[in-house]
Amino acid sequence: MTRKVAAFDFDGTVSRRDTLVPFLVRAAGPSKFASVAAQLGLHGARGTVNLRNRDDVKARMVELLLAGRSADELDALGAAYAKELVTSKLRPFMVDRVRAHLDAGFETVFVSASMVQYLRPVAATLGVGHVIAVETEVVDGRLTGAIVGPNVRAEEKVVRLRRWLESTGDPSPELWSYGNTSGDHALLDAADHAFWLGKANRVPAACTVLHPGTPL
Repeated sequence: MTRKVAAFDFDGTVSRRDTLVPFLVRAAGPSKFASVAAQLGLHGARGTVNLRNRDDVKARMVELLLAGRSADELDALGAAYAKELVTSKLRPFMVDRVRAHLDAGFETVFVSASMVQYLRPVAATLGVGHVIAVETEVVDGRLTGAIVGPNVRAEEKVVRLRRWLESTGDPSPELWSYGNTSGDHALLDAADHAFWLGKANRVPAACTVLHPGTPL
């Protein structure tokens, strides 16, 4: 039997919008977040980065905001945040889409540049089997501020997904992928069935624009 896998970006794909910035604001506090954002050249409450190296900026931001924090405390914040996301911040038709894949016997995985502290409990609630996302280094129960490995976006999404596939069986399944930004293009390009939830004037080649009711 052919292995079938559905890989979902999270922010703006399964969720309605960005989830990382609100989590960092909650974890660090609004004043500290605003101070760090100004230091790094971010503008506006939603954290639009006006710098070339977005991945480097993100790594530095996580370091400045979270270094020294208790890992258990951040996990608890993530679990509480995940409950809010599942209650009111997800696209209902995408939750249905995840469930349709599960009902059809697919393996499911989040492949996201968001943080595992809340994506893992969201995945557990929805029944998603695996999470590939940003992890933070922990030493003696506290965050060092370092991100483990590269940011999970663009080509790194495919690198991590392939690594997981190779470690869990058939490395070349029939793949369904879902995304909404340029950071998902590589993931979509790697798929046999690619679905787009981003801007209508930026649909990547060979992608199907996803609407409620689009068949698997």
